Amino acid sequence: MSHSCTPFAAAHPAPPFVRKDVDFDADRITLRGWLYQPVEPAPHEQRHPLIVMSGGYGTTKEMFTDLFAERFAGAGFMVLLYDHRGFGSSDGAPRREINPWQQIEDMRHAVTFASGLSEADARRIGVWGSSYSGGHAIVLAATDRRVRCAVAQVPTVSGTQSALRRVNGEAEAQLLARLADDRQQRARGSAPRMLPIMGDAGSEAVYKTQEAVDWYTAAYRRAPQQVPEVSLRSVEWSRAYNPGDYIQRVSPTPLLMVVAERDTVTPTDLALLAYNQALEPKALTLLPGSGHFDPYIKDFEIASTQALDWYRKHLGHR
Repeated sequence: MSHSCTPFAAAHPAPPFVRKDVDFDADRITLRGWLYQPVEPAPHEQRHPLIVMSGGYGTTKEMFTDLFAERFAGAGFMVLLYDHRGFGSSDGAPRREINPWQQIEDMRHAVTFASGLSEADARRIGVWGSSYSGGHAIVLAATDRRVRCAVAQVPTVSGTQSALRRVNGEAEAQLLARLADDRQQRARGSAPRMLPIMGDAGSEAVYKTQEAVDWYTAAYRRAPQQVPEVSLRSVEWSRAYNPGDYIQRVSPTPLLMVVAERDTVTPTDLALLAYNQALEPKALTLLPGSGHFDPYIKDFEIASTQALDWYRKHLGHR
């Protein structure tokens, strides 16, 4: 299952770790990713706590998420970072199609795989998600008690409300007609219609703001073999994906939400409303003056440190 092993030295003073290629089954689809393992043994002959991680909308593990994995692994945690089905090194067809509920189910498979690792402590598994997968972390923490704590960074909490803010009126009617036509064409055997994931204001791209274009451009430079597009049906599914409906059920699993003060992708007010509905134990990190993509680069230090402190508190490690 493990194919190669690469030594790393984390950017912060911390124990070194190794990164292994791994794969695991998800209902007869093979998902692939990286397993980070601390070189130092777990204290007192214990097993290591482990964090399951996956990236945001249309991304792969190389697209800045690996920096968070390295930070956590450098602090002594095992980390499983994997590609969603249909993306990156994972199998699955059609390619580059995002079904949020399937991705949540695959995250459950990742937890199952992690629970069976001889070096990992199945009683101390946390999850981390950002943006779209931040919503996945909320849903999984609410519905799978194997998850002992969760971090949701700039999470999707209401795809419905977010979609209405981006597209409404006549533009929404046109979009719904395109979605219906795409279903008809696919039923007749046509290939899925694809959309660029970023582009200018006049394009059909999913993201058209300059901050999104800049971030995705930089992210895809880190994974140049990947194609920056998603299926049109992915957009349809996103419009009905509302992880905030589950947030009251996360308790008693500890939940940390990292929210950007000026987030227009997963709007700040929706995230804060969802946080207020969550029950204890919970914590909020509000990134002042920041947009949706800032936690990955500009605010990486505070976002990763807050998450790391949360895992240390609730999974118990140095």
